[in-house]
Amino acid sequence: MVTRLNPYLTFNGEARQAMEFYKEVFGGNLTLNSYGDFGQADAPNADKIMHGMLETTSGFTLMGADNPPGMESAPGDPFSVSLSGDDDAELRGYWEKLSENGSVSVPLEKQMWGDEFGMCTDRFGTPWMVNIGRPES
Repeated sequence: MVTRLNPYLTFNGEARQAMEFYKEVFGGNLTLNSYGDFGQADAPNADKIMHGMLETTSGFTLMGADNPPGMESAPGDPFSVSLSGDDDAELRGYWEKLSENGSVSVPLEKQMWGDEFGMCTDRFGTPWMVNIGRPES
């Protein structure tokens, strides 16, 4: 898988509606995964979107999710820049450089969906998400 860079939008409980709207606008294939899909079926946010991805025939990729429980969201900052792929060395290198002299809100480590994932804000205030998947066989 090629490493991709794309916007990642955060919503306050409206990710499903927003991502479905963007699919109407841009077309393409929309995948939505709720918190319940990842083992939190009894949680109050089980129906909220943990990760959504729209891939269009024009080559656009837009990702989005509902704000995770316990994380604050302020108007004007509902986005991150997402780096994802399966090249461990390449993505770790980006993570190390982006997080240096910045702040880490989620350490880059294995997550419940099986990938390594982390969130940081670089020294210039730009929020980043890095997801290292397993190489496809």
